[in-house]
Amino acid sequence: MPDRRAHRGPHPKDERLFAPAELDKLRRAGQDYAWLLSRGYTSDAALKLVGDRFQLFARQRMALLLGVAAERIIQERSAKRLSVGHASGRGIAVDGFNCLITVEVALSGGVLLLCLDGLYRDLASVHGTYRRVAETGTAIRLLARALGRAQPASATWYLDRPVSNSGKLAGMLREVFSAEGLDWDVALVANPDREIPLTGHIAVSSDGGILDSSIAFIDLAGEVIAREVPRAWVVDLHPDSELARTGAICDITPR
Repeated sequence: MPDRRAHRGPHPKDERLFAPAELDKLRRAGQDYAWLLSRGYTSDAALKLVGDRFQLFARQRMALLLGVAAERIIQERSAKRLSVGHASGRGIAVDGFNCLITVEVALSGGVLLLCLDGLYRDLASVHGTYRRVAETGTAIRLLARALGRAQPASATWYLDRPVSNSGKLAGMLREVFSAEGLDWDVALVANPDREIPLTGHIAVSSDGGILDSSIAFIDLAGEVIAREVPRAWVVDLHPDSELARTGAICDITPR
């Protein structure tokens, strides 16, 4: 069935799955999942054990998959993380769909995860087709202005060419950049996850594979959400509910 949603809001079951009464269980499950990952268990095996033990539903398991990592990975990401201000005078490679969809979800009232590595992630998925929603234009402008204020030496926004409507989105990005006076490029490539780390530039993404393969990264979407969408629905997966425990380098005020 075609996706005809006008917004990228919450799943019908999210109000129950991520209700306050569920969060303690989800955080305890996350602690066990992180413990297993840190001791060499594969993500599939660890998630099966923890998910079954805590009787988690599919979207709750997805939240752990996206939001929890081994201690070593969290420490390595923390050492690579920069605030958007560090983009000044640097080359920047933006994971376009990743950043845009996260901000669209925030503006639409969907669930956002504040993950153990200190980054914001969403539970939305493209599945080969991207559909513009009511919040798309606003999300692009917020992202562009936040990065533009840092005055990077260059910025290229990478989009997955195989995703339907990526060409239309590229055109929309170029229009916004032109209106904002930003001389940035948009590249349609087969696999941004592979291309972005190869640039040697600072990555702008929350995708774990890109973060772990890049020299440094910025969680631009997270900074935009913290500053511009204060009423966003954020599910904090930290056991103590404090972003500061990760030691992430960030200019935003911890939630």
